[in-house]
Amino acid sequence: MNLQKVVIIGAGGFGREVLDVLEAVNQVSPTYEITGFITDPEYQKPGEVIHDAPVLGGFDWLAAHAAEVKAICGVGSPSTRQRMIEQAAKLGIGFFSVIHPRAITTRWMTMGEGTIITAGCILTNNITLGDHVHLNLDCTVGHDAVLEDFVTVSPGVHISGNVTLKSGSFIGTGANIIEGKTIGVGSVVGAGSVVVKDIPDHVTAVGIPAKPIKTNPAD
Repeated sequence: MNLQKVVIIGAGGFGREVLDVLEAVNQVSPTYEITGFITDPEYQKPGEVIHDAPVLGGFDWLAAHAAEVKAICGVGSPSTRQRMIEQAAKLGIGFFSVIHPRAITTRWMTMGEGTIITAGCILTNNITLGDHVHLNLDCTVGHDAVLEDFVTVSPGVHISGNVTLKSGSFIGTGANIIEGKTIGVGSVVGAGSVVVKDIPDHVTAVGIPAKPIKTNPAD
């Protein structure tokens, strides 16, 4: 059986949850040979074992094994994830996407590389997901929604139809976005907020209804 050798970039909380997703897929249909985690040796030393998966090393390990493995990034921060992906891409690393077996999707959805859909998510039709998008536990995404590259959607978020999440935006736990609204590039929607108006680029918006409270630095 030819399994795809894969590594997870990042061994924090969401990195471990990505491991859970890969193992859930393997329980249904053996697909991945989970080689281990790539992380900063300052935080996790090579040889350390996290949930039965070894810490392999940092990007030096990736450089030496670029032809052997594909990678997925389990870092929640959109800007940090983008920097790590760009660094890995320069080494010639390929990326893969994964969907938990207990997520519900349709064939009328498109998805870029490096995207992660976790357990309990429901996505309907004519949805476009970009590259390296994270959909955490129990999110719903309505028809004709567009989630651009490096978007992070935290647990329990409800995204209505015709919503656009621009690149690098971050949606906090339990937020709701009503139909047709746009969240700007690099913007953050706070946990529990309700978005009833478009949110501009590079701001943090909170509350019911969500209103910008500060400007975020543009990376």
